[in-house]
Amino acid sequence: MKPIETKQEYSDYVDQKSPNSPILKNCFNAFWVGGLICSIGQIIMDFCQYQGMDQTSASTVVSIILIAISAILTGLNVFNKIGKFAGAGSLVPITGFANSIVSPAIEYKSEGYIMGVGGKMFTVAGPVLVFGISASVIVGIIATFFQG
Repeated sequence: MKPIETKQEYSDYVDQKSPNSPILKNCFNAFWVGGLICSIGQIIMDFCQYQGMDQTSASTVVSIILIAISAILTGLNVFNKIGKFAGAGSLVPITGFANSIVSPAIEYKSEGYIMGVGGKMFTVAGPVLVFGISASVIVGIIATFFQG
C-alpha cells in the first residue's frame, strides 16, 4: 500500500475503513428511550398530583427523582450502557444533565474530593450552566423592555 499524501486520499481511506452508522436504527432507539424516560417522569408527576401535590411541587419531585435515578445508574455504570444504546435519547432529558455532573465526579475521585470531585464535577455541565443562565438573563432583560 502506498503512503497517504493528500487530504482527499486520507478522507477516502477513512471512509473505506469506517463502519456505516445505522442512522434509522439509532434515531428509533433515541426516540423510544427518550420517550420512555419522559413517560416515567409523567407517571411520577401524575402519582404526585394524585397524592395531592400542586403542579409546581410535583414538577420539583419529578426532577429530583429523575436526577437521583440518573446519578445512581451512572454510579453503577448502567447509564453509560443506556447512553451507548440510545444516544441522544438518554442525554436530552434532565437525566443527561445529571449524568454529565456525576461522570466527571466519579472519574476524578482519585484526585481527592476537593481538587478531583469538586474541581472536575462541572467540566461538562459548567458551560451548559454558564450559557443557559446567561441566555436566560439576556432574554429576561429583552422581555422587560418590550413589556407594556
